[in-house]
Amino acid sequence: MRKALVTLFALALLPVAMAGCRNEGGTPLSIADDALDVAYEKYTLDNGLEVVLHQDRSDPIVAIATLMHVGSGREKTGRTGFAHFFEHMSFNDSENVPQGSNRQMIPELGGERNGGTWTDGTIFYEVVPKDALEKLMWIDSDRLGYMINTVTETALENEKKVVKNEKREREDNQPYGHVDGVIRRNLYPEGHPYSWTVLGSMADLQAATLDDVREFYDRYYGPGNATLALCGDFEMDEAKALVDKWFGEIAPREPVDDPAPAPVTLAETRSVFHVDNFAELPELRLTFPTVEQFHEDAYALDVLAQLLADGKRAPLYRTIVEERKLAPAVYAFHNAGEQAGTLTLLVRANAGVDLDAVREAVVAAVDDFAENGFLDKDLERIKALQETDFLEGVEGVLDKAFQLAIFNEFAGDPGFFGEHVVRMRGVSRGDVERVFDRYLRGRHHVATSFVPRDGEELALADAVRAEVVEEPAGADDGGDAGDAAAAAAAADYPRTPTAVPRTEPPLGAEPLLTPPAVWTDVAGCGLRLYGLDRDELPLVRFSLRLRGGHALDDPALAGAAQLTADLMMEGTRNLTPAELEDALGVLGAEVDIYATSTATIVEAGCLARNFPAVVSLVEEMLLEPRWDEQEFARLKERALTTVRQREGNPEAVATMAWYRRIYGPGHPLGLPTGGTEETLTAITLDDLKSFWESNFSPTIASFHVAGDVRRDEVVAALASLDGRWTPREVVFPELPAPPQRDQPELCFVDVPGAKQSVLRVGRLVMPGVDPDYYRLTAVNSRLGSGSSGRLFQNLRIQRGYTYGAYGVFLRREAASPYLAYSSVRTNITLEAVSLLRDLVRDYGATFSEEDLAKTKNKILKDDTRRFETLGDLLEMLQDIAAYDLPLDFVAREQAQLAALTLDDARGLAGRWFDPARMVFVVVGDAATQRDRLAELGYGPPLMLDRSGEPAAAGTGG
Repeated sequence: MRKALVTLFALALLPVAMAGCRNEGGTPLSIADDALDVAYEKYTLDNGLEVVLHQDRSDPIVAIATLMHVGSGREKTGRTGFAHFFEHMSFNDSENVPQGSNRQMIPELGGERNGGTWTDGTIFYEVVPKDALEKLMWIDSDRLGYMINTVTETALENEKKVVKNEKREREDNQPYGHVDGVIRRNLYPEGHPYSWTVLGSMADLQAATLDDVREFYDRYYGPGNATLALCGDFEMDEAKALVDKWFGEIAPREPVDDPAPAPVTLAETRSVFHVDNFAELPELRLTFPTVEQFHEDAYALDVLAQLLADGKRAPLYRTIVEERKLAPAVYAFHNAGEQAGTLTLLVRANAGVDLDAVREAVVAAVDDFAENGFLDKDLERIKALQETDFLEGVEGVLDKAFQLAIFNEFAGDPGFFGEHVVRMRGVSRGDVERVFDRYLRGRHHVATSFVPRDGEELALADAVRAEVVEEPAGADDGGDAGDAAAAAAAADYPRTPTAVPRTEPPLGAEPLLTPPAVWTDVAGCGLRLYGLDRDELPLVRFSLRLRGGHALDDPALAGAAQLTADLMMEGTRNLTPAELEDALGVLGAEVDIYATSTATIVEAGCLARNFPAVVSLVEEMLLEPRWDEQEFARLKERALTTVRQREGNPEAVATMAWYRRIYGPGHPLGLPTGGTEETLTAITLDDLKSFWESNFSPTIASFHVAGDVRRDEVVAALASLDGRWTPREVVFPELPAPPQRDQPELCFVDVPGAKQSVLRVGRLVMPGVDPDYYRLTAVNSRLGSGSSGRLFQNLRIQRGYTYGAYGVFLRREAASPYLAYSSVRTNITLEAVSLLRDLVRDYGATFSEEDLAKTKNKILKDDTRRFETLGDLLEMLQDIAAYDLPLDFVAREQAQLAALTLDDARGLAGRWFDPARMVFVVVGDAATQRDRLAELGYGPPLMLDRSGEPAAAGTGG
């Protein structure tokens, strides 16, 4: 999902990404030279529902965000996890909308939907083509006002299994997954609403009854405890009429008072440790209690966190990373919720480092900050970067809907944008110094030591063992939840009488999609240029793509492409790393250089007015790397640390092993882009220089730009490359041919005691440039694309095996991987793998005319959201360049889709979705699951180690 939706909690606390707004009277509030005129209208229905409307006609789409002012912070002891659990239940059924419609119908209408819960709220959101606006109103209003009668015992028990799967996947089966829970239990007193995690206690959840669920619904799910934000391409009067029609009859409830701030203080520092089954590296977090959101100190605390850790001059970075070399990176962040906040200092140390040494270094860094303070230019750099982030946070209509709803509900005013930005820009040196003394310097805190399973001695010497509860994959989950959808459909429950018939409304007029006009050019050095004008915001995003990337790595030096990219971020011939950081920061520019499996990409975003200056700096980074020895050593150690950390993450282990098997030995794409411990150890600085000299040429490069900048401005900004960037021939090595399979391969990686089994299933298919590639991806839509796909519907909705299951194509210029993936509870590993295999195997034979019609409709409607943000546009331009697509490729794809027949679809599915040619990788507990998998009929699983290589005899992986 896009940047603004990384996590709901983070979203709620992000600085608002607007440079201006309108109040209800429609008067612009200008707070910057690049003022953003965001008009909204707010009103309240008779039942108490607050409605915020914002028109945005840039794309034929609409988005709704419904924010319920209830999160885990409104639960009570013994009934924790209810807010998140109720979010799940709200998607399942309602009185007048067919069971499962939210998860199936909205994607089939070309939309995106989901929900999220954090400590202070629960949000439901959708974005759809505008012809589906009334259908969305129908679905959302039924969920809000008419779903509680559908919550049967069967539905309740089945959803408990899904939430337990989510808990295992996100907490029990992940390195450092229990950190949040440990911190909360030690930071907040017993009974404090933030003293438990959002997922809560599974024992509380298991004990939940129908009466408990109804009580929670009756108290917190009334319209008076909610905000509905509608953004997009609609007519204002029509939208108001639809809101009144569908939401106006929902019965009001008793008012719910907003919770009061409840910040905490600690009488002593608490130090706790946990031996983490999945962690490969020791981690120390120091968490200090602070203040609630919108408190006068919250903004300065945000800045303080960045000053402590972000940048070459930041004391934590300088002391821990550069001087003492205890860790490859450091982090500090401030989170402020509705009732309380925290400031966290986080260090994930190098392998074998004693965390007492890390804590000593943190104390030294904090003392350094107290004595020497910070530079004004670092404060200004942080503010300039935040300005760019503000604007990027409201590119899409869904992003705007989120922001309007959040500020209305928690700040009491959807027009809080201007005040928020004013407060953030107003943070002064004195503010930072004040909050440093008040909340951090010499203050009590919670210290958490999470250490590897064989590294208990690395924990802080004064730490006591933390309380950690893991969820077993036990008998209470059952082997198969059965067909819950059928049970729900057959359930008998009372219907609430309504004056307005709550029957499914028709679609509106078909939205017209006008693909953006692409311009092209060629620079004098041979660099190909692709651009799109988009002036909705004063922003520009651009990238330079060099064909090759990891595919050009010598397998013995895998990771060289990525290390080269990393080192190019660390200064230029004329600028030290700190000076480059300053130069970019003062422009509000975000630049990243990274390697993918088939390219090296330079990507940047900035304010439009700074585009020429940012291009000039990027040019210097590209053509004049500094090749700093000290930075090389640090980055190499960071890469090695990442490798060690990766081998503790079952998801990463599964993906790495699967790639290794589908590409075979000796193929660079069978190795991780970041390299292995062996290959990284062998890489020298001269290897990186050689990689750069051999593989960075305008002859294999393309430049892509989207935003508020014209073609002539782009050409002028790049003119200096002519004569400076010398074309050279880049030699692409002949890669080994991947294995040709005529039978399946079943592999297993052992993670003793794993609570989940991670599944990776798939194969290599046709190249991404093949004329049939688009049609094949279209055929996959009904199998693996999102919550409406058969994998999700069968493994999660009908069986309750997993939190999610999907299938995706990973486009490559050569053969492209197809990957089906999931994570399932341990005790049904065989059943889940068998079901997944059968769904893939039978897909072609069972693909129907109805499937074909829904596929075509879904993909055509999806296209309405395809070009909404600058990131979307940049991705499109990169695809045009990488795969030599015609500029009118969207129209051609739509013609291909229209011409797709049932026989075509079945033929493609039958040829490429063939499990007999696929690699199956399972990462889980071998002691209980390995032998069972022999029942698949593929023989005993091949045991692999955590790097994906065949395990030595007797090691068990």
